[in-house]
Amino acid sequence: MRALDVMWVGLGGGAGSLLRWWIGRIVGERYRGSFPLATFLINVSGAFVIGYLSVLFSVDWRDRYGTVLNAGVLTGILGGYTTFSSMQLDAAKLAGSGRGQLALGYLLLSVAAGLIAAALGAALARLQG
Repeated sequence: MRALDVMWVGLGGGAGSLLRWWIGRIVGERYRGSFPLATFLINVSGAFVIGYLSVLFSVDWRDRYGTVLNAGVLTGILGGYTTFSSMQLDAAKLAGSGRGQLALGYLLLSVAAGLIAAALGAALARLQG
């Protein structure tokens, strides 16, 4: 690990987190439903982009850390942008408020949609590349 890699991950992570915060605010200002739409959209779109870029740039999942693209974009920006922990917190809050079925549906839908989005992103990159 080089200091430059740490810098790229840190800068990318900060940028991704700011992007997540900004999108979360915009969605939150417009959507008032009980489904955690902002987190869902952020995670699914992040899965699509990481699937797309990983295939487009031939990134092996075992080595996502050694280049500026890998460290700064895939690990940094997209790692800071997507949020597994917020998804879990959203589900716990739903379950704690008596909406256990919605919590379970949210988790299942998030995982399934994320998997499909990553596969679609990868497929699009293969078609283009």
